[in-house]
Amino acid sequence: MAKIGKEDENMVEQKDVMILAIESSCDETAASVVKNGREVLSNVISSQIELHKLYGGVVPEIASRKHIEKINQVIEEALSEAKVTLDDIDAIGVTYGPGLVGALLVGVAEAKAIAYAKNLPLVGGHHIEGHISANYIENPDLEPPFLCLVVSGGHTHLVCVKEYGKYEILGRTRDDAAGEAYDKVARAIGLGYPGGPKIDRIAKEGNPDAIQFPKAHMDSEYDFSFSGLKSSVLNYINGCKMKGESYNPADIAASFQKAVVEVLVENSMHAVEKYGMNKFAIAGGVASKSALRQAMQEACEKRGVKFYHPSPIFCTDNAAMIGVAAYYEYLAGTRHGLDLNAVPNLKLGER
Repeated sequence: MAKIGKEDENMVEQKDVMILAIESSCDETAASVVKNGREVLSNVISSQIELHKLYGGVVPEIASRKHIEKINQVIEEALSEAKVTLDDIDAIGVTYGPGLVGALLVGVAEAKAIAYAKNLPLVGGHHIEGHISANYIENPDLEPPFLCLVVSGGHTHLVCVKEYGKYEILGRTRDDAAGEAYDKVARAIGLGYPGGPKIDRIAKEGNPDAIQFPKAHMDSEYDFSFSGLKSSVLNYINGCKMKGESYNPADIAASFQKAVVEVLVENSMHAVEKYGMNKFAIAGGVASKSALRQAMQEACEKRGVKFYHPSPIFCTDNAAMIGVAAYYEYLAGTRHGLDLNAVPNLKLGER
C-alpha cells in the first residue's frame, strides 16, 4: 500500500469553504455564495435606486423597509443560483458597518438568525474591507501587500493593504466623499440621482478644460477634500444664472470630473512612489467610472505599476465582496457571537 506523504495528507484534508454573505448597508439588498474566497457562485442584488430617485437621494427609513421585504428573497435566489443549500454553507458573513444603522440591522438580524438556526459560525465584515476585497475576485494573482484607493458615495480612503485583514489608512477625505460630490453636482446641473454614472456619461460630451475648477491640496500629503470643489461648481452655476448667461452642463461635468480625477490620481501615485509599491488597486462605486479607470491605468503604466480594478458589478455595493472579506476573516479565526450589532461608524481595521 502506497504511503501518503504530508503534502498528500494536506490535499486530502483541504475542504472547500463556502460562505453565504449578506450586504444591506445602504440601498442594495444583496446575497452571495463565495467558494474559497475567490470564486463567486452567485451574486444577487436587489437595487432600490428607482425608489430613491423620487427623493434625490437615499431615504434611510424607506431603505430599511425595503431590505425587510427583499432579504429572504435574495438569499433564497443566491443559494438557488449557486446550486447549494444551507447545509453546504460553512459560515455566514454579513456587513455590520459602516452604513445606515436601520439598513445594517436588517442584514445583521438575518445573518444571526441563519447562524443560530443552522449552528453556523457568524463572521461580521467591514463594508470598506469588502470593497477592497472585491479586487481578489477577478485577480487570482493579487495578494497583499498593495495600495488601494476606495472611492464611493460615503468614503474616500487611500489604504495600504499590509496583509489579508490588516490595513493602514494613509489618507482620507476631510469633508465630502468623492461620490457625494458627484451626486451634489449632478443635482445642481439637473441630472438627478444617482449622480456618478450620469456625470461620467455626460462628461464625454463636454470639454474638460472649459472651466478651471480648484483642486484642494491638504497639509497631510494623502488626504482629500471635495467640499471646496463642489462649492466652486455651485458658485459658477449661480454666477451664470445671476448674469443671465447660459452654461453647458456637459462642460461643467467634464471639468468637475477632471478636477476630481486629477487629485485622486496625484495623491495615489505619490503614495505608490513613496511606499515603493508595484501593485495598485481601486475599489468602490466611483471606481466604476471610466475617466478614473483610464487615468489610473495610464498613471500606473507610466510608473511600471500593475493596476487592478473590479468589474463595475463588483464596484457598487454587493455581497460577493463581503463573502471574500469574510472568507479571510474566517480563516484568521474571526467569529462573532449572537450579540453582534450594527456599528454605523465602524472604522476601517476595527474589530
